[in-house]
This record gives sequence, C-alpha cells and structure tokens, in this order.
Amino acid sequence: MKEEKNDWQKSSEFAEYCELLKFESIGVNRQNLRSCAACATWLKKWLEKIGAKAELVTEAFSPPILLAEIEGSLDYPTVLFYGHYDVQPPDPLDEWLTPAFSPTVKDERVYARGAQDDKGQLFAFLCGVREFLEERDRSNRPTIKIVLEGQEESGSEALAVLAPKMRSRLAADVMLVCDSSAAAGLRPAIEAGLRGINHFTVKLTAASRDLHSGEYGGIAPNAAEGMARLISSLHAPDGSIAVKGFCDGIESPSAEELNLAQLSAPTAEEYENDIGCEPCGGQWNKSIVMRNSFEPTIEINGIHSGYGAEGSKTVIPCEAIAKISTRLVPGQNPKAAFEAVKAHLEEHCPKGMKLEVSELTGLASGFRLPLNSPLFCLAEEVLREMDPRGAVYHWNGASIPIVSTLREISGAAPLLVGWGQSEDRIHSPNESFSFIQFAKAKEWAKRILKAL
Repeated sequence: MKEEKNDWQKSSEFAEYCELLKFESIGVNRQNLRSCAACATWLKKWLEKIGAKAELVTEAFSPPILLAEIEGSLDYPTVLFYGHYDVQPPDPLDEWLTPAFSPTVKDERVYARGAQDDKGQLFAFLCGVREFLEERDRSNRPTIKIVLEGQEESGSEALAVLAPKMRSRLAADVMLVCDSSAAAGLRPAIEAGLRGINHFTVKLTAASRDLHSGEYGGIAPNAAEGMARLISSLHAPDGSIAVKGFCDGIESPSAEELNLAQLSAPTAEEYENDIGCEPCGGQWNKSIVMRNSFEPTIEINGIHSGYGAEGSKTVIPCEAIAKISTRLVPGQNPKAAFEAVKAHLEEHCPKGMKLEVSELTGLASGFRLPLNSPLFCLAEEVLREMDPRGAVYHWNGASIPIVSTLREISGAAPLLVGWGQSEDRIHSPNESFSFIQFAKAKEWAKRILKAL
C-alpha cells in the first residue's frame, strides 16, 4: 500500500493537483483577481483535455465562473457537478509551517491552502470523472455539466447574479457536490441539510481622530469599548440569541432527524480534543447536535480597533470594525434575519457614536432534504460498496450558500458527499488533505456516476 501511495506522488495526476494548489485564488481579495482568472483558465484547459466543452463567464470585477459540459446519452439522468476553486486567505501567515501556496508532502498528506477546501475535493472528483469517461463512450454515460466558481468563500455573488440567466445550461436531474466532510475515521456521510448564511461588516465611529487617552480620557467616547458593549448585546447570559425576531419561523428537526444526527455526532470530549477548549458556545442548555446542526448562530469573525502592535500606544480609538456572520436554519428568511440584527445594532448603538452596516453578502437559506429520497437510497448503496460500515447522515452546521440557488434554478436533486476530516484544518493555517482522502473522493465520483 505504501508503494502505491509513493507511486501516486510520481504520477501526472499528483503533479496536476500540486499545480492547481499553487494558484493564489483568494476570491475575496480584488488584488488576487488575476490569480483567480489564471486558476479558472487552467481548469478550463484541463476539462477540455478530457472532452468537455468549456467556457469562462465573468460578471463585473469578479473571478470567472467556469461552465463545462460533457455530452452523454439522453437515456441517462443529467448530472450537474458544483465546486469552487477559490480559497480562504492564508492569514495568519506566521502560523504556517510550510508556505501556504507551495504544496508540501508530509506523512502522506499534502499541505497547502485549498488542499482540501475545495481544490482537493474538487480535483479528486474531476479525476474520477476522467477515469469514468475513459471507460464509457457517449452512448453509455450521462451528460455531465460542471460549474466551478471563484467566490464561494465570500458569498458567490457573481454566480448568484448569473445563474438565473443560465437556467437551460444548468438544468439537470441530479446535483453532486464534493465539499463536505465524512464522519470520523472516514466513514461515509451524506449531507441531509446545510445551514444558510449572511455575513456583513459593522463599523462604529466616535471622534474624528484617535485621541490621547490622558487628555481626553473620561470625556470622549471610546469606539473599541462601544463595540465590545454592542457585540455583547447580541447574546443573553445563557448564550441564547438576544436579537428580537431573528429566530422567527425556525422549523424544528423531526425525531428521526435528531436521532440520526446524534448517532454520528462527536462527543463533547472529542470536540474538546479537536479544538483545544470546552465546546461551550451557543445556548448552554441545548445539546451539541442541536446547537451545531439545527439552531442558528450569530458569530463574531473579527474585531479591529485602535493599536494592536508591540508595546503600548495610549489612545482612545475613534473607530471600531466587526465582521459578523450568521448561520441560518430552515424557516428563517435570510433578509428578515439580517434586518433583525441590523435593527438590534441600531437600537443598541452606544451614545455619541455613529453606526454603519455594510458589505452584506450571503442571503442564503438553510435547507433539509427528505430522508426517503430515492437518490439517498442509491447513494447509500454506493457508499456501502465503498465501506461496509455504510453511510451516516449529517446535518451540516456549515453553509454552501449557492447550493440552494442552484437547486432551485437547475431543478436538480442535490447529493452532497465529501471526504473532509477535522485534522484537515480548513480555514486555518496548515490546511491539508491526505492521499487516502483524495483516493476516496475520486472513487466516489466514478462509482456514483456509474450508479446513475
């Protein structure tokens, strides 16, 4: 087995994977637009080599969207595969043990930003598509449509605008997504639901400039202090959300969904071993499964104000900025949820300060899929062939905002199966993806396409 893994490192497939990881395709940053375009162009050429008709589509100053199609027989379902080539910023850079965009192999893992999310899973799946095509001629395979974007990590703004204009090009029977996690020990997992998301920026402005804390202390309002009080008002002491109207309409899980979710959920001890602290976020009197899979959240992604470098600088900050994201569950209206948070912030804006809310993106609903879906039954059969333990069901606390939109526009039944693990450290320094996970994702692509 070890010799096979070493052989893979010498393969053209592995070289292609590493080449893809070198693109600094940080879709959220305008200065990386050229790198995103280069990455999309590389993927376009790769898909054309395996027989796809491919095109890059752009919207304003956004990373290109790659649309591709591999024609098949009308006797089979049409399959739409969605993935994203953009990656999270690598910050903080000083915590990386190897360069973020120079793929490095250690202990049969590839370390790089995007190694798993989603370049690793996306490319492994496409390699499975390539091998599937080598075994089937056009008359004996489904039509495969592919849409790859460069803004998933920042809200899929361009694809959300363009998708409604491309209904016929996206129309499909089944939508496959390989951008999620397996259960512990790489046991296969079918995602039966995702939370929705909004994210936005909050800015507090007090004085016209930073002030001397001796001369103006006790007189001028402090934006950093004001932001701390404003942010703390979003939650009650027990961790529950204190924003009026935010939780309106929430649809509770069924007993079957809750029981199935609990079967594969990590214990509190396992979470603590994973994250290095007690898993005590959210409302204290609710289970981890409820808090992570079936309840909404309001999270502070970052707060910035005043002086933060070495030593001290005795100022009263005139400005404070917070980055906030909310995860939403079925029954919540994304726009109404955002308006509820905005109204709360305006009501609690500290005296003497000006509030500004901007950069709203996301506006994506959460969804849960029916467990008796024929597609789920087929996926269970395929995954049991891959692993005798069979598949578990996940209701993912994360979001892939555009999936809800693509589901509606394409008319396709979504099937989300991925091969991530907690040790991959996605969105963190030292992200990685193992050789075994890559092989699993590739095998899944071949098997589910054959089954369809």
